[in-house]
Amino acid sequence: MLVFDAHCDALLKLWSDERISFFQDKKSLHVTVKDLWQGGVKVQLFAIYIPERVAPSDRFTVALKMVEIFHERVLSHEKMKHVRNKRDIEALKEGEIGAMLTLEGCDAIGVEETHLKTLLRLGVSSVGLTWNHSNAVADGILEERGAGLSSFGRRIVNLLDENKVWTDVSHLSKKGFWDVMGLSSYPIASHSNAYSLCRHPRNLDDSQIRALISKNSMIGITFVPDFLRQGGRATVSDVLRHLDYVCSLGGERNVGFGSDFDGIDETVEGLDRAGKYDHLANTLLRYYKEEHVHRFLYQNFFDHLPY
Repeated sequence: MLVFDAHCDALLKLWSDERISFFQDKKSLHVTVKDLWQGGVKVQLFAIYIPERVAPSDRFTVALKMVEIFHERVLSHEKMKHVRNKRDIEALKEGEIGAMLTLEGCDAIGVEETHLKTLLRLGVSSVGLTWNHSNAVADGILEERGAGLSSFGRRIVNLLDENKVWTDVSHLSKKGFWDVMGLSSYPIASHSNAYSLCRHPRNLDDSQIRALISKNSMIGITFVPDFLRQGGRATVSDVLRHLDYVCSLGGERNVGFGSDFDGIDETVEGLDRAGKYDHLANTLLRYYKEEHVHRFLYQNFFDHLPY
C-alpha cells in the first residue's frame, strides 16, 4: 500500500541539531529514509515550522535555512525526490519517494508578501496560515481574541489561490477557518481530528468537517495522542474511530492522514514512526475494502492536489 502523509516536522529537528542524520537516525527522528521506504510512504510533506523562540526578525532567514536543509540533508539521498504537483509525483520511479515542502504558520513571512512569493518559488506547495497563536495573517486556535483573517491575510489566501497552493486551516482560529472557507479555492486541514470524539481545541467540529467536505477538501487524520482521545494511551483503533467519523459525515473521499511525526513526543501504540504505516494499513484492511484503504492512505490526498 502506498502512503501520502500530509504533515511531519522532521525539518525542525534537523535544523535544531545538525548531527541528526535523516537517513538512519531512528533515535532522533520518526521519519527517516529507511522508515519511509519500510512504511510504503510514496509522498511525505515536510513542514517549515519556525519555533516561537526565534526572534521575529530572524524567522524568514530560518525558513530559508530549513529549505536549504531540505535540499542538503533530505534530498541528497538518491531515493528522495522533490515534488510539487501531480505531474512530479506521477514521474516518480519505483523505489523513489516524493518529498514536498510546506509552510506551517505565516510567522515566517512577517508582513512581507514577497517573502511568501519567494518560498513558493522555492517549492512550498501548502501553507498553514498560523500555528496556535496570532500573526499578521490571522489568529491561531489558542489566541483568546479569536480573530479571523486580516486584510493582509486575505491577500495571502488570494495569492495562494493564484498559485494553486493549498491553504491549510489546521491550527487556525474558528473565525479564520470560516473566512478561509469563504475565500479559498484550495483549503485543506492537513493534521486535525474530530472534535466530537475528542474535545481538543485543535480538532474540527462537525460543521467544519462538513464544510470541508462540501468544498471537496481534504482532512488529514493525525496521530497526536491528545487529539485522538482524552486520557490514556492512544491506539490505532483511536485513529480508525476518527477516520470512521469523518466517513460517516460523507467524507470517504475527503480523508487521509497527516501524522505530525517529529512534531510530537508521545506516539500512538504500534504507530510510533513512519516505518509502521504497514500496521495501520493492515488494521484498515480488516474493516475496509482494499480500494478504500488505498484511497485513505494515498489516493484521496493525491487526487486533491490542485494540479
